[in-house]
Amino acid sequence: MVTIAQERQAPDATAAPAPVSLRVAGRTLRPTAVFDTYWRFAAARQAVYEARLARRPQPWTSDPILAQHRFTNCYRAADRVSQVLIGEVSYRGPQAWEEVFFRTLLFKIFNKISTWHLLTDALGEVRWEAYDYRAYDQALSAAFARGERLYSAAYIVPPPHLGEDRKHRNHLRLLEMMMVSGAPERVLEAGSMRQAYEVLLGYPAIGPFLAYQYLIDLNYAAPMPFSEMDFVVPGPGARDGIRKCFGRSADGIEAEVIRYMADTQQEHFARLGLPFSGLRGRPLQLIDCQNLFCEVDKYARVAHPQIAGISGRSRIKQAYRSDPAPMTSWFPPKWGLNGTEPPETSSPAS
Repeated sequence: MVTIAQERQAPDATAAPAPVSLRVAGRTLRPTAVFDTYWRFAAARQAVYEARLARRPQPWTSDPILAQHRFTNCYRAADRVSQVLIGEVSYRGPQAWEEVFFRTLLFKIFNKISTWHLLTDALGEVRWEAYDYRAYDQALSAAFARGERLYSAAYIVPPPHLGEDRKHRNHLRLLEMMMVSGAPERVLEAGSMRQAYEVLLGYPAIGPFLAYQYLIDLNYAAPMPFSEMDFVVPGPGARDGIRKCFGRSADGIEAEVIRYMADTQQEHFARLGLPFSGLRGRPLQLIDCQNLFCEVDKYARVAHPQIAGISGRSRIKQAYRSDPAPMTSWFPPKWGLNGTEPPETSSPAS
């Protein structure tokens, strides 16, 4: 199967071919066909997002893979869970940094909107100042007993071993540990994004992938000073996508490859004649390019089945299901992308 709808039509005469080779971190990389698919996918997926945001009627894409399967947005902050985090968690409630840190990590440990809502419904305002382990456990245990899923399936969150008999109880103990040991202050006072990441990495069951994801979420908040171009940690899905774009020659330099993609994005969109104006003018950041490698890994399972990744997966698990709820599109005010205050209710983009 060929790659994206644009490639199923007549070839674009203005599109230049992919470079035969490129230099990253002192290595010569030879892009596969998936390299150009990365850029075509980004442009097509962003166009779907913009069409949905403008409430245009379907179909939003002529690409059957995009139309039939679920893919996250190009910009991590535009996705449904991130929109709830930004609008309902980070910027709603007491803005003392200790409270923002507590709310953010509590939300992200479960990474599930319904779990956040069950806690706020049961407890009212979620505050570290008034935290009571028994009340939080009671709300979560009752939902678990009703058969409700507490954790998102988006990525694996391993349980810390802190003496409790249930995963959610151990995670509450982990959050307590972080708060009592001064994690909020140490993250905020870190001299670099990498140093802040290393603070989170020092806690039980928080590995490199989760530490980086949690840091990105904390960094949405107003007090956090870091740029999303400072630092990146490739996750397993991104490594799969990078392997498909460049083969084994990119093994071990995945972070440098992601930075190359962020630094050269305008060049490659222009080379392929692809319209891409970013997120209200904001270019793809390192975290977004990292996530795009994850999504292109999935897309390429159907579009380029002959090109192997690392995991060996051959199917896209999640089918696209239409969500009739209105989208929100509100971002950290420090980015300068908003014209309004946070929405009163959040039914964000998926």
